[in-house]
Amino acid sequence: MTEAELRLILQEGEGYRLEFKENVGNLEREMVAFANGSGGRILLGINDLRQTSGIAITNELKSRVQDIANNCEPRVRVELEEFENVLIVHVREGTDKPYHCAGGFFLRVGPNSQKLRRNEIIEFLKSEGKVRFENMVSNRFLFDEHFDPTKLRDFLRRAGITVVLEPGATLVNLGVAERQEGKVLVNNAGVLLFARNLADIYFHTVVTCALYKGIEKVNVLDRKDFNSDIVSSVENAMVFLKQHLRLAYEFTGATRRKEVPEIPHDALREAVINAVIHRDYFERGANVMVEIFDDRVEITNPGGLPKGLKPEEFGTKSVLRNPILADLFHRAGYIERMGTGIGRMRELMAKAGLPPMKFGFTAFFTVTFQRPTQVAQIQTVDAADRIRRVIDDAMSEGISGGISEGIKERLAWILEQILHAGSILRRDIERQFSVSRQTAERYLALLKRSGLTRFEGSRKTGSYVLTDKGKALLKELDR
Repeated sequence: MTEAELRLILQEGEGYRLEFKENVGNLEREMVAFANGSGGRILLGINDLRQTSGIAITNELKSRVQDIANNCEPRVRVELEEFENVLIVHVREGTDKPYHCAGGFFLRVGPNSQKLRRNEIIEFLKSEGKVRFENMVSNRFLFDEHFDPTKLRDFLRRAGITVVLEPGATLVNLGVAERQEGKVLVNNAGVLLFARNLADIYFHTVVTCALYKGIEKVNVLDRKDFNSDIVSSVENAMVFLKQHLRLAYEFTGATRRKEVPEIPHDALREAVINAVIHRDYFERGANVMVEIFDDRVEITNPGGLPKGLKPEEFGTKSVLRNPILADLFHRAGYIERMGTGIGRMRELMAKAGLPPMKFGFTAFFTVTFQRPTQVAQIQTVDAADRIRRVIDDAMSEGISGGISEGIKERLAWILEQILHAGSILRRDIERQFSVSRQTAERYLALLKRSGLTRFEGSRKTGSYVLTDKGKALLKELDR
């Protein structure tokens, strides 16, 4: 470990695979929790305030830590690493789960180690024996060819991490990679988030969005498949939903009209994120589906309820099928606190005066939002009118006059992508619309000429971001 790596770890804070402790008190609980989960690191000599309090590293201390690991049942495999006055305890994921100590059975849940009760231990025993997809190293993923440094930078920015190491070391510290014989081997959690184009690695990670005419899956009016990375898939799905769901104007007497979506966007976003995080990625014959019917919106993911979670406990307890993904989304601010998403969705629907969502548990997990027959204030706008208003309002200097409706729709998509993700690459536009480099540059030139966007970074790795003017004009769009 280097000084820069330690500073990065302190800035990241505790997480699913990282624990800070000032001393060896209750160390066995953290050890068995990591062994029962996906492994992790315990830093002795760091307090809860992320400060290096330090610990006297002696042979006696190292022997004591090893004895604690050996006294767990079964024995927990650990490796010790020293850095100045910090002792790093590397805990391997156990191959003979479950592990327990004198204090009982513990499991890592987010940044905490939780004690399992009797029934939870039974369910844990039932669920083990299956390797997690997210932990597996992808042999298809070639780091130099498939890794996208821009996506990692965007993630670090959202997570508030400013200490930057070389990408390989950063991925290792995030728990999504390991080094073997000088090579960076990325696990599937890292592939899902940081692949240059996820479709080059996996075909079953698609998020499919569809708009139907009527209430059955018969007449498809629009369909999009997203598979560049799972964060972009979430953002693209939200753009699709916003384009095709009705919108009302609420006149409050203020200068600007308040936009009221027929279904709260935050509730829909929570459902899409849950579908992506909690899907069973071993199931390769089905996708996450976001489907809009005349009377409802259905969001479905393969996998049903995770083992260990009973239908009657749904919404009150949290069992994570992909805890590394959940932890990374939490760090980046896409979810607030793990296990609270369903409650937030219910609150948002109740606040909007809408009926609660319905949930279905089979081999799939489905959440259904009922569309209101009438939107508040009745004055709705369809997708085409909304796109026209966005572009015409944002590009108010005469540029929009000669632009076709099709190009306006594409410009609106680009603007929303930048608004939600923070930036966009030219090649993302090429892939989205299957257009040439010149055409993508023409779209970007229109937005740049209007003063909405600017280019940031180096010529090879830079991206397009919103200007202050763009942020001001679009600040209402994400509500």
